[in-house]
Amino acid sequence: MILAFLNWRELFLSAVSLVDAWVLATLGLYAGCYLYQMVTALIEARRSLRQAKSITPWWMLSSKVTLPISLCVPAYNEEKTIVDSLRSLLALHYPDFEVIVCNDGSKDKTLQVLIDAFELKPSPRVYNLSVPCKPLRGVYSSARFPRLTVIDKENGGKSDAINGSVNLSRNPLVCVVDADSMLEPDALLRLVRPFIAEPEEMVAVGGKIRVVNGCEIRSGRVVQTGIPKQLLPLLQSVEYIRSFQIARLSWSQAQCVTIISGAFGLFKRSAVIEVGGFLHNTVGEDMELTVRLHRHYREKKINYKIRYLPDAICWTEVPASLKILRAQRSRWARGMLEVLYRHRSMIFSPRYGSAGVFGLGYFFIFDAIGPVIECLGYLIIPTCWLAGMLNTPFFLAYMGLLFAFGVFVSVGSLFLEELTTNERTQPRDLAILALAAFVENFGYRQLNTLWRLESWYQFLRKKRGWGTMVRAGFTKQAAQRPV
Repeated sequence: MILAFLNWRELFLSAVSLVDAWVLATLGLYAGCYLYQMVTALIEARRSLRQAKSITPWWMLSSKVTLPISLCVPAYNEEKTIVDSLRSLLALHYPDFEVIVCNDGSKDKTLQVLIDAFELKPSPRVYNLSVPCKPLRGVYSSARFPRLTVIDKENGGKSDAINGSVNLSRNPLVCVVDADSMLEPDALLRLVRPFIAEPEEMVAVGGKIRVVNGCEIRSGRVVQTGIPKQLLPLLQSVEYIRSFQIARLSWSQAQCVTIISGAFGLFKRSAVIEVGGFLHNTVGEDMELTVRLHRHYREKKINYKIRYLPDAICWTEVPASLKILRAQRSRWARGMLEVLYRHRSMIFSPRYGSAGVFGLGYFFIFDAIGPVIECLGYLIIPTCWLAGMLNTPFFLAYMGLLFAFGVFVSVGSLFLEELTTNERTQPRDLAILALAAFVENFGYRQLNTLWRLESWYQFLRKKRGWGTMVRAGFTKQAAQRPV
């Protein structure tokens, strides 16, 4: 009996040692990758700034080389934000563009709000079914707003609504914008830069998403930037800055951008149609299309480029409650798992270049497998320390390194944000963001890890659907900040 107990104890200790080594190796790999990303992100930020100085927005505003753009805006139950968002889009500084809103069978008054606000009238229009979408119920236009077209169609999901807008678009470039988002006045002029610099090879460009909570908004414009006053949106602000200012800048420099955000992305229309448009049976349609573009051009052996720009800014409202945030993050992670499974043959495959080896490889290691390893680390290492299997200095060093490195990366992203943003953050706001970068490591980050584990459960059960995103509305955002 004693020998059996000792054997089991030795096996347990061996298993614990293996898990410890696995967790520590993953932590080391994580730290190395983030350090590499910070260096390459800085290089890409400087390259982007040089290009911005050589091709200025005001030159493009009067230049004949600026390509016409169709803004595709999917809308489902967006009655609170749709009018302000469209006013923002219609007032953009760009020489030639149209706005095509697709009401995806909304159950609220989205369509009626649009009809009333923009004096819309039925306007039948001939179009080609270039990419699949549900039947259209009506097309509306306005004499006062000739750039605006509104489609009403049967409900088919966000990707189906985008495809509906693409079918009616008439310009060589299509820009996908969420109905709950607002663009900076010169955002299109900045986002189109790579298509002017490399017109033949460029197929997609993504812009930067910033958190609008806490900003002052008037007539569909952010007139005074600020930081969220509530803790949860504030922590998300740090998270957004870190994601866009480090990860995507680094991917852009390495030519492996594997996600163009569905909130603000510019695509070559012919490329979208060539690969079949946005896929319907996934909640990660933006990442799926980007990966499919990589796959298509790599398999056809055609030169192409997909980039991210840090100075083309889109503002979006983020959840202020844990319930809504949990649903959103679980959905995002589930969409990522769906894309990885669908394109699993690309992961680590040299055939697909840096997009397969580094882009999808990163998502597989850190976003798919990473949460499982991180949770094991949180459970096993403290447990082993409490049981006396780990000495205190090692335990403290591990926990200190884990949290200190997270803070270091977040603060580094704030530095890159200041480097690439035209408007400087107030010192007080910058200090609060730095403090939030420290606080997020104690609870918020762990919650996100649990939600990613939940997405695994949803993915394995083949859960479908988007869930509900409750908006406060842009007018309420303005009221939160005293003028």
